[in-house]
Amino acid sequence: MNYATRVLLLGALAGVASTASAQQQDFSKVEIKVTKVSGNVYMLEGSGGNIAASVGDDGIVIVDDQFAPLADKIRAALKGLTTKPLRFVINTHYHFDHTGGNLPFNDATIVAHDNVRKRLATANVLGNGGSAMKMDQPANPKEALPVVTFSNDVTLHVNGEDIRALHAPSGHTDGDSIVFFPKSNVVHFGDDFVRYGFPFIDINGGGSSKGMIAALETAMTQLPKDVKVIPGHGALATLDDVSTYVTMLKETRGVVEKGVTAGKTLQQLQQEKVLDAWQKYSGQFVSTDLFIETLYNELTGKKTAALVKH
Repeated sequence: MNYATRVLLLGALAGVASTASAQQQDFSKVEIKVTKVSGNVYMLEGSGGNIAASVGDDGIVIVDDQFAPLADKIRAALKGLTTKPLRFVINTHYHFDHTGGNLPFNDATIVAHDNVRKRLATANVLGNGGSAMKMDQPANPKEALPVVTFSNDVTLHVNGEDIRALHAPSGHTDGDSIVFFPKSNVVHFGDDFVRYGFPFIDINGGGSSKGMIAALETAMTQLPKDVKVIPGHGALATLDDVSTYVTMLKETRGVVEKGVTAGKTLQQLQQEKVLDAWQKYSGQFVSTDLFIETLYNELTGKKTAALVKH
């Protein structure tokens, strides 16, 4: 896959596109699909990360906000559900396709983990710890930054829900939040759980497969078995789907770790096709070889030198 193609896929699927890459997309053709999930929670799909929306007498709370050019379409979709105002935006992490709407939605209160604000405020080099997948994400203006941040978790008491944003340390990034709507029995996992195949783990942004596994396993013990699952990308899911995904993460990590312990190089692991048994998870965005590299970089402590551009 050439660099230009990967840039486009990164922008569309994982939220690591630069401003220029995002502008190359034709947002005029994007339609916002609204699906009622459970209770007063809806899922909005467009381009970028899935949005969860709590709609009720107190107003609207959304989880993630996709790309800035889609803000008017997202507002229109929300107005189709209620005339109440948008009151809160929760960012599950700092990547562009989950936070690109922060600026046009800054009339609401933006809430996120401490590290999301820090990373949005500076220019970052996002990537999997090597040269095969990395990209610049420019600093955001102060108007697009979260104004309420937290270190562990925060609860919003809105629409009869105790909406809980729970920090998931070192998963997809170092600022991940899993957002649970207990009354509606819905959870938004952000990009700690996605359905496009092997995940993008932003090692440069403090992410790790180890942290992702721990976050998902912890969440599964705390959530109701029948909770409705909104993934960062992809169709609605169940905890069984999350469990299958965690098993894949643990098994693939274990195979690469065994190779690293045996002193094998990245090239040897790729040539030996050590993850061939999980080939169904390979995609145009994160291929099998790319995921081997991600795990190898994590397990060997390799990381792109310039994590943050000043």
